[in-house]
Amino acid sequence: MKILGKISGKNLGIHIRLLFAVFTLIGAVTFALGYMGINISRQFVQTRFEERMHFLARYLALNAELGILIDDRQMLESLASNLMAEKDIAGVAIFSSSGANLADVSKKTPPGKTPPGSVFVVESPVFLRESEEESKAFYAGYDDKTYEKMIGRVQITCSAEGMEKLLTTMKMRFVWLSTGMACLSLVLFYFISRSLVAPVSRLAQAARQVAGGDFDLRAQPGGLPETNELALAFNAMLDSLESSREALREANERILRQNTLAEMGKFSMMIAHEVKNPLSIIKSSLDILKTDFAFLSSDTMVLYIEDEIMRLNRLIEDFLAFAHPARPLFRRVDMNALLKEIVIRAELYKKGSPVIIDSNICPEPCYANVDSDLIIRAVENILKNAFEANGHKGVVKVGAFRRGDIWTLEIKDQGEGIEPENIGKIFEPFFTTRSKGTGLGLAYVSQVVMAHGGSVTAGNRGQKGAVFHLEIPALS
Repeated sequence: MKILGKISGKNLGIHIRLLFAVFTLIGAVTFALGYMGINISRQFVQTRFEERMHFLARYLALNAELGILIDDRQMLESLASNLMAEKDIAGVAIFSSSGANLADVSKKTPPGKTPPGSVFVVESPVFLRESEEESKAFYAGYDDKTYEKMIGRVQITCSAEGMEKLLTTMKMRFVWLSTGMACLSLVLFYFISRSLVAPVSRLAQAARQVAGGDFDLRAQPGGLPETNELALAFNAMLDSLESSREALREANERILRQNTLAEMGKFSMMIAHEVKNPLSIIKSSLDILKTDFAFLSSDTMVLYIEDEIMRLNRLIEDFLAFAHPARPLFRRVDMNALLKEIVIRAELYKKGSPVIIDSNICPEPCYANVDSDLIIRAVENILKNAFEANGHKGVVKVGAFRRGDIWTLEIKDQGEGIEPENIGKIFEPFFTTRSKGTGLGLAYVSQVVMAHGGSVTAGNRGQKGAVFHLEIPALS
């Protein structure tokens, strides 16, 4: 049971705990204030009530002096009856100095019933006044000398029913007022507590969503400085985790790429010896057969054999070039002039093809430290990819310009564009969407550009087709 109690206590939220604590505090304070307030009110009312009764007793004693002196009991009965008109007086009695009962008036109580409320008796002596001491009848105490002048006493029986009803009414009103104030305070604190707990609850919900894999989620700042600071710290932690995850992903990609390149390097050595040399022998043998047996170059079987030999040779050359990239030999080169030369070579390369190259190259020189041979091959790979995307027709646009310290090359085709899910993959080795593609051409482009400290990206044009951006740091 103790363990269950502890567990259930731990499961209580901050909101419930705050409400319980405030309810307990308000209840304790209200009870303490009510207890003290009722006691103070009781003492005050009782004191005022007793003072009033003593005043009435002294007043009766002052008026009863003559009746006692002349022994006029009817007069004394009349005085007593007049005093009985007071609501809180249950009975009045007047005695002589010898103790004889001169007047006795009381309120009748039905048989079998007790007087309502508690009762108490107030007495006051009746003195023989002297002319210079008329006010002495109101004195509360007297000594032996004045006692000799006492001619009687009055006795008033008081009922505390009215006082007790008044105290009960005050107590109930105070209880209701305290309860109302406590409930109002509890309701107000409920909304205050909810405003305090709500940002923490939202933060906990955000943490659960992040734990579920929603790493792009960020906590909304709260309305209080503390919750705002907590949300900002939480978001900063998520940003740091995101940066760490991104850095880890890039590191894993680099390691995977290095491992892939290492394996490709080993594999390329085998291909160079075990595949390329036999392929050269096959090509030489086919040339001898064509000469000895007078095979025509237009023969279908010969065309198939030569086409497959050329495709395998191109695949091997691309693979070897990617697996064993040449170390760049940097020199100062005018990139715009180099691009114009590449376009002229491409015109010769596409000879007989209806595709049109629309070039827009800045006439002003733009120099950069590059390896011309590597850049030429990389740009030619992008152009070949654009020609194939166009179906060897239409227009391929080539543009170059300088933006700050960056030389930028743009190549746009009019093909079908790149599928959105493939945009991030087209520069990966062996990724291709064409049946006869090697998947190494664009990977080689990325490798060359990175070796020059630049970047290459691909995307879709606003209209039909794809666009490649190649950026190389320029010399100032």
